[in-house]
Amino acid sequence: MINAAVIGLGWWGSTLVRTLQGSDSIRISTGVDPNEAGMLAGRDLGLRMAGSFEEVVADPSIDAVLLCTPHKFHAAQVVAAAKSGKHVFCEKPFTDNVRAAEEALDAVSRAGVVLGIGHERRFEPAVMQMRDLVSSGKLGDAVSFEGNFSQDKFLALPRDNWRLSAEHAPVGPLSATGIHLVDMAISLLGHPDQVWANLSSDFAGFDNGDSLSISLKFSKGRTATINAILVTPFVGRAAVYGTEGWFEIRDRTHPEASTGWDLALSLRGQDTQVDFSPPYSAVRANVEAFAMAATGDAEYPVTHAEIRSNVATFEAILASVRSGAIERVG
Repeated sequence: MINAAVIGLGWWGSTLVRTLQGSDSIRISTGVDPNEAGMLAGRDLGLRMAGSFEEVVADPSIDAVLLCTPHKFHAAQVVAAAKSGKHVFCEKPFTDNVRAAEEALDAVSRAGVVLGIGHERRFEPAVMQMRDLVSSGKLGDAVSFEGNFSQDKFLALPRDNWRLSAEHAPVGPLSATGIHLVDMAISLLGHPDQVWANLSSDFAGFDNGDSLSISLKFSKGRTATINAILVTPFVGRAAVYGTEGWFEIRDRTHPEASTGWDLALSLRGQDTQVDFSPPYSAVRANVEAFAMAATGDAEYPVTHAEIRSNVATFEAILASVRSGAIERVG
């Protein structure tokens, strides 16, 4: 059991606290939020509210921090927490540029603390099955990945919310949902070489965009096509195609309140198999995997190299949106 503090008690920070109640691996005892609404939310959840992030990282009773803060603060907060010997779980995206990511990853490595990342979709049983099918070669050579993770939750946000800000959440559909599919593509196909991305703000008028399409090119001719939209009712779909078969996952509801996934597996010469994967809290599984790594009971399954790759892809997508051109991934 590790004792943790959550930094940021808006929508997602509060969701994390509720999701982890009763965990045998991690106890969230403390919260920090600069806004009165966040302070009240933390107290309502039974947390001790600290006065600042600095107070938390100086507290020897706190083993870990969970960062649910705007993206631009992540790198500095990771570095400060690591220097104080705190394990760090950071919500996605880790950072929006490789230089900052490398500084943060280096600080974590030098301090010898564990870093977790909020790519919880990796922990969904159906996604784990997809990865096993690819790594085992059952689908043959992986050719392409397709994904769509879209929602309309942000239509209810006030226009001054940081999640709609081009400064705090650049390329909003990517920061919100698309980054999960980018991570899935990386976990299946490796580090991408090139990206072309198109962002629109024509449907909701969000400052940081409301509709995003991404094309990724990997080595050996592999590709990924990803869509993330913030103005349509929820849809979640991921599929991988190989030379010997394909596998598809369809979310029945938003993963935040999962009601399970419909699966389809097609192998050459066989009838398509359909199956159902029951509801599962991948958010809880991710943070508990981080907590188990912090106590030395297991290795955290997302590597620093994969976290860096995700950031490099994020940065290249930003560049492509701005230039309108194909950009290389660093």
